Amino acid sequence: MRVRIIAVGKAKDRDLRSLLGDYYARIGRYGKLEEIEIKDGKADEVAERLSRSIPDRSRVVALEVDGRTLSSRDLATWLGRSENDSVQTVVFLIGGAYGLPQELSKKADLRLSLSAMTFPHRLARLVLAEQIYRAFSILRGEPYDH
Repeated sequence: MRVRIIAVGKAKDRDLRSLLGDYYARIGRYGKLEEIEIKDGKADEVAERLSRSIPDRSRVVALEVDGRTLSSRDLATWLGRSENDSVQTVVFLIGGAYGLPQELSKKADLRLSLSAMTFPHRLARLVLAEQIYRAFSILRGEPYDH
């Protein structure tokens, strides 16, 4: 299974890139991970850029403050179901300063909230990467999740 993280904006900070790279490499042991950073702009432009980056027949997860909260084990179960259903790509969408375009968020298979708190988008990307890695380690019965 492929995992694609599509984020509005660039994560430029060297320390953040290093941390993301570490988790992306860990996730890479379970499948292919792609990160796509798209340019922010007007809502319709962002919607178009995001839509073009979502492969056909993907399962889409929109990160939203008012989305559903899942435990790490629940996210693992959701990802495991996607694997069992032979989903080729699971796409995680992270919006820009004004969030995700409504039309994309409404079409998502899962609207996910990482927390009731609001995070900077770069931190949300890091937390998401860690949780994806944790989910795969749970599915494989590895000791990371203790």
